[in-house]
Amino acid sequence: MSARCIISGIMAKKRIDLTTGQRVLNFIREKRLIYPGQKLVVAVSGGPDSVCMLDILARLCGELGIELHIAHLNHQLRDAESDADARYVTELAKRLDIPATVESRDVNAYRKEHRLSPEEAAREVRYAFLAYVAGNVGADVIAVGHTADDQVETILMHLIRGSGTRGLRGLLPEARLQSGKESFIVIRPLLEISRADTVNYCTDNKLNPREDASNASLVPLRNRIRHELLPLLKEYNPNIAESLLRNARIAGDDLAYLDAEAARLRKNIIKNQRDTIIFDRQPFSALTASMQRHLLRTAVESLLGNLKDVEAAHIEEIINVLDKSAGKKTILPGGLTFVIERDRYLLGANPAALSPYPFLPDETRLKIPGKTAIPGWDIITDFTTAPATFDENDEFSAYIDSGIVGDELTVRRRRPGDRFQPLGMAQPKKLNVFMIDAGIPRAWRTRVPLVCTKEHIIWVVGQRIDERARVTANTRRVLRLSFVRR
Repeated sequence: MSARCIISGIMAKKRIDLTTGQRVLNFIREKRLIYPGQKLVVAVSGGPDSVCMLDILARLCGELGIELHIAHLNHQLRDAESDADARYVTELAKRLDIPATVESRDVNAYRKEHRLSPEEAAREVRYAFLAYVAGNVGADVIAVGHTADDQVETILMHLIRGSGTRGLRGLLPEARLQSGKESFIVIRPLLEISRADTVNYCTDNKLNPREDASNASLVPLRNRIRHELLPLLKEYNPNIAESLLRNARIAGDDLAYLDAEAARLRKNIIKNQRDTIIFDRQPFSALTASMQRHLLRTAVESLLGNLKDVEAAHIEEIINVLDKSAGKKTILPGGLTFVIERDRYLLGANPAALSPYPFLPDETRLKIPGKTAIPGWDIITDFTTAPATFDENDEFSAYIDSGIVGDELTVRRRRPGDRFQPLGMAQPKKLNVFMIDAGIPRAWRTRVPLVCTKEHIIWVVGQRIDERARVTANTRRVLRLSFVRR
């Protein structure tokens, strides 16, 4: 056995707490959190929860066939107390003969740079550090000391923020942490024991963990829930914690079912293209609202990596516009936009990137006959001597009466006040209204090429020609225009 897993003489003489230690071992086995041969990074703050977790894992090291590496981050938020925490963890690692990485990060500077709350900044910096340590020591599993009390507090935080069914599930025994291009597994071996259990364990085993004075502060929401809301709720229901944990298990079961159904439906309804998720509008609209919400949340999470800033209200905003006309869009946290098109929905940071139309310069004179190159397009013009047979599937080719339009044509993007007389209509209409009626997404409209004479638009490329330029029985010469993507 590795020396790293040998418990020091003092620790080896201590009786493992069968109540707490065995419960943790049973939970690890039930949830299959650890496999023989794995190396674990154990996040140790110095408080009772993480010290209890470390001690139990150290005692179980040989039985589980694992290797441990301690990681402690000094957040530089409590001056001398933070330094004392770091020294405590360093000494603890030496006593247990387990290697450790103990480092400091300036969380306050990170908070100011990224405009986060102190709690958000500390969490992001901490998990980035844990991922960094795991990468350095060759571990793919990170163990953190969240307890059942943390689970209850997290569920209440999610309820307050309106996180929906997924938030009601709370913390998972196992989750995936994405850091850059690397991915790690985060496990929570203490999730079914209480904070009181960890304190008692540390007392019984004379571990003398550190106390974080900031835990008494009522500034962070979690602390207000812990010290104010939970005691109040216990006056209404002394077993409120058990009730919330039971609901979390039920929500977890429901979500597991939705996940399985979503996996079955996704392949026929959703596809990914250029960092944008595309929903087939008709079958997606036919789904139950419950499944729509689930698929939307899953899609948002896949694009952002998490649902930290996405609340149930944001998903409801999307649900409420699903039947709206093309062009409607909804802005979500994380820079995402949900866009409605005629036959599909788009979700992404830049849905305009899916436009079939490249960026368009202001105006270019066409060579007639011949080929004109503009960004993204080759425009080919030639003459025929008889009215053409139209191919309805070729939306980027058009046939017009050359005698009417002449040979001085330009291609440009739309301008304020543009009007157009669509084929089959007796009167011109505003181009913007035509594009809305045609279901052209707002993000695409400045990219749609317009072929024009000096007087008016003769073709909205990909859509319709102008009634005044159409080929008739009296047409002597037909001009064919073809836009070919490069």
